[in-house]
Amino acid sequence: MKKFLSLLTLTVGLFTQLYAQEPEAPKLIQFSGMIITELDGRMVPVPYATVSLPQKHRGTYSDYRGFFSIVVEKGEKVRFSCIGLETITVTVPDTLTQDRYAVIQPMSQDTFNLPELVIFPWPSKEHFKIEFLKMDVTPELQRRASENIANDYLAEARKNPDMVPYGGRESANFYLRQQSREYVYLGQTPPMNIFSPLAWGQFFKAWKEGKFKKKKDN
Repeated sequence: MKKFLSLLTLTVGLFTQLYAQEPEAPKLIQFSGMIITELDGRMVPVPYATVSLPQKHRGTYSDYRGFFSIVVEKGEKVRFSCIGLETITVTVPDTLTQDRYAVIQPMSQDTFNLPELVIFPWPSKEHFKIEFLKMDVTPELQRRASENIANDYLAEARKNPDMVPYGGRESANFYLRQQSREYVYLGQTPPMNIFSPLAWGQFFKAWKEGKFKKKKDN
């Protein structure tokens, strides 16, 4: 009996020592906040900035309001980066007593945005007028100009705008309209006309009117 108690005591002591030597799991911290920068003398949020943990090769990014949230450990380094702004690396304090840590992280401008510059082939309007009057107008140019301002062509263009090629502004507007339609159904399946009650109503109406009947040859 004494041998059994001694063996049991030794086993319990061994397990207790092994359990005490196990490293304590690191305490996780919910690190969140807002990223801001100065623009025209006022502080504005920085959307879609990268928030990464270089030591673990993972991270996240801020939303369109500049808000971010990521799980970190005490003493871990967090890197903030964004195009046009200086990259900043901060260290999570190792003296935190709570499992949440919030900050407002400012970032400074890294580059300067120059104003728009438009380059013209002539130094001034006066030079353009001189060059325009001196331009050699060939018969082919005269013919095209006459066709473009002909009443018949303009009337047809008003009825069918697609026959007139788009300019830069019209092409940009068309592209933006296409993008806006795609964003409406982002993350979901676009609706199909086969499930549209309006499309079915038009189909039955055309069917009753006999538009799908084959015409007999005379």
